[in-house]
Amino acid sequence: MKFLLLALMVVWMGCGNSELEVPMPSTVNNETEDKAPAPTEHTQDSLETIQERLANNKAILLDVREQDEWNLGHLKDAVSAPLSVLEEGAGDEGFDALLGKLSKDKIIYCHCVSGGRVMPASKILHQQGYDVRPLKPGYDDLVEAGFEDVE
Repeated sequence: MKFLLLALMVVWMGCGNSELEVPMPSTVNNETEDKAPAPTEHTQDSLETIQERLANNKAILLDVREQDEWNLGHLKDAVSAPLSVLEEGAGDEGFDALLGKLSKDKIIYCHCVSGGRVMPASKILHQQGYDVRPLKPGYDDLVEAGFEDVE
């Protein structure tokens, strides 16, 4: 029995010291080496910078709240893109129509109520090749900061 345990221990210890190199794949999480990773934090862009880029047509403001929330009030310059539609993915009529409204030449700022839904929405859009920057401030915060709303 001692011999068996000793043999198992030697085999186990030897497994961790392999000299073989394992090549890393060229893609990790569906992202190529030359593509920046999907955002994992809210943007650090100031609200003033965002407003300036929107005014100069260098950015798009995307509201990822659901349609019923949008109907209660939304920002004047925003485009409705419910997270549920984004999650449907390519091939879905609503998803494809939404992507047709967006430009890959512009920064896309995503907002919701409190900054939570913008992270999964940003990941989805990033995978489609967009420069996405999730906002931490929610709808009410943006209105308070001077973004014009429509009710």
